Amino acid sequence: MAQIIDPIPSDESNRIVCCYVNATSKIQIARSSNTGNWYFERVVFPGQRLVFEAPSQAVLEIHTGMMASSILSDNIPCDRLAMDEESSSAFMKQLDAQAAEAANESLTAAVS
Repeated sequence: MAQIIDPIPSDESNRIVCCYVNATSKIQIARSSNTGNWYFERVVFPGQRLVFEAPSQAVLEIHTGMMASSILSDNIPCDRLAMDEESSSAFMKQLDAQAAEAANESLTAAVS
């Protein structure tokens, strides 16, 4: 699925694929909450898109980075960030195609 590290517990039945975009000019920390014993945290750079899998009841906390601290700037229910089935499939196919292209380029460069 979209998330390779920190997989959701296998007993979690209500999983959704979510997308969050940092539309600010500051670095943000996206952190899961309301998720029981599962933990998710990522740095999201300005303009970056974060695609991840989460339990449907999860809430994404957005902490905006300041000089030596961060401020909790938003709490977003993950069901509001959910991608529909078609969008998530298309996104995953695009990632696979980009990975294959990068592998081909590095193989071509190694052979030359």
